[in-house]
Amino acid sequence: MLSPVLLVASVLFVFYSVARGGKVLVFPVDGSHWVNMKVIVEELHSRGHNITVVRASNSWHIKEESPHYTSITLQMGQFHDYMVDDLSSELLQLRMKGRSFSADLALGNLVVERFSVMHRDICTMVTAMFEDESLMRSLQDAKYDLVLTDPAFGGGVFLAHRLHLPLVLNVRWTVRGEAHFDIAPSPLSYVPYPGAELTDNMTFSQRLLNVFAYVFTRGTFSQMTDAHYTALSKRYFGPDVDYFSLFQNADIWLMRNDFTFEFPRPTMPNVVYMGGFQCKPAKPLPVDLEEFVQSSGQHGVIIMSLGTLFGSLPSDISEEIAAAFAELPQKVIWRHQGPKPSTLGNNTLLVDWMPQNDLLGHPKTKVFVAHGGTNGVQEAIYHGVPIVGLPLVFDQPDNLSKMVARGTAKVVDIATMDRAVFVEALREVLHEPSYRENMQRLSRIHHDQPMKPLERAIFWIEFVMRNGGAPHLRTQSFRMSWIAYHSVDVILTLMMALLLLLLILFLTIKKCLSALLKKKVKCE
Repeated sequence: MLSPVLLVASVLFVFYSVARGGKVLVFPVDGSHWVNMKVIVEELHSRGHNITVVRASNSWHIKEESPHYTSITLQMGQFHDYMVDDLSSELLQLRMKGRSFSADLALGNLVVERFSVMHRDICTMVTAMFEDESLMRSLQDAKYDLVLTDPAFGGGVFLAHRLHLPLVLNVRWTVRGEAHFDIAPSPLSYVPYPGAELTDNMTFSQRLLNVFAYVFTRGTFSQMTDAHYTALSKRYFGPDVDYFSLFQNADIWLMRNDFTFEFPRPTMPNVVYMGGFQCKPAKPLPVDLEEFVQSSGQHGVIIMSLGTLFGSLPSDISEEIAAAFAELPQKVIWRHQGPKPSTLGNNTLLVDWMPQNDLLGHPKTKVFVAHGGTNGVQEAIYHGVPIVGLPLVFDQPDNLSKMVARGTAKVVDIATMDRAVFVEALREVLHEPSYRENMQRLSRIHHDQPMKPLERAIFWIEFVMRNGGAPHLRTQSFRMSWIAYHSVDVILTLMMALLLLLLILFLTIKKCLSALLKKKVKCE
């Protein structure tokens, strides 16, 4: 039985939570991005906030029914089936051809083609929302406090502007690329552009490569997105609104990284770092999995997962990986879909799904074989587990290159890998202490902060609710022209003034010398 005082306190707490709760409209991106957004949604709900999620009817991960949110389901799909199946398969096939200019160009062209279609469909979906008077009226009447969105696609940003609501971004990528380059000063002399796989200490040739990567990649993103979003912006907001200024005008940028992962670089007051916010202490494993882990004895366990898009690999690669694992004394837990490799050893357990965070936090886990997705890399940092990387596409090679630079990972090119190469990489990371020591040092740095990343993210979301935005933290630099931003007009004005001053000085001296010469001639 609860005591009367405790009962009253509990009731008051419930009423207080409801009273202080805000209303948040969430426009997420599906796939692994939703895995991140869901963590924030559930935490906001636990604190008494009312959450509404905009989702597509054929959404991959975003469920229509949830105890944590109500949903608005739109009949137009945000992600087509080929995003999950055909695109990932084609990208993997291109990746297996190795790294070359022609292969990278073909991969880039495929990404531009498919993602351009996705951005077009997002714009079509937003248009359908804006044209649905009943839906828009209900959204206006709901009186939301803010819009929380992932700007890898632009739907949530446009919706926030249409509803005149404060905007919070859960971000690592925008429709134009890595988010820092859209909001913060980013000198290419020491800020490596994602994809170039460089550090913050570059030679001249590397700086040249960095500039080339920046120009080429930004052009590629513009090719995918500008036409679609510009047309949408002109249709609903007029010709004077630059669509990307709507992104840059966001109140808070919740960055899904931090400087245990990124190299030091300039930032802005409204950028809040929450790297590893989805990580949490390990929970006990299921009984059967715990028994398998404990059976590894002193050798420990290797876990392998290639994320949500790449559950299976070509059979010849799977055979080589299985054969390599079979040569090791460690036990292996491998998230694998597809036919069972014929070379699979008795030490390897194939699973359709694994509690990745809990396994990484287990004391017997020695190495994480990963594709280099941001979520997996940050979980490895959180738990201090070194990585053997098999990067495939998107930001994965660049993520792993940062880990290599910090001495916490060994990367293997999957296009040229065989069992001997893979075994050698595994043994190096297993037996060279520096990999684990360096990763555990990063883990200590990550944990050594005044508040947890998720708490920091929630604080700033609630800050925007309480204050109706955060305009005092927003820079106006993005409203300036390139010439004004870099003070080109000021520099040219000063140079012209200096030249004019020098010209006047020259003419004065010339005049004086001429007068002196004339006087001298007269005297003679």
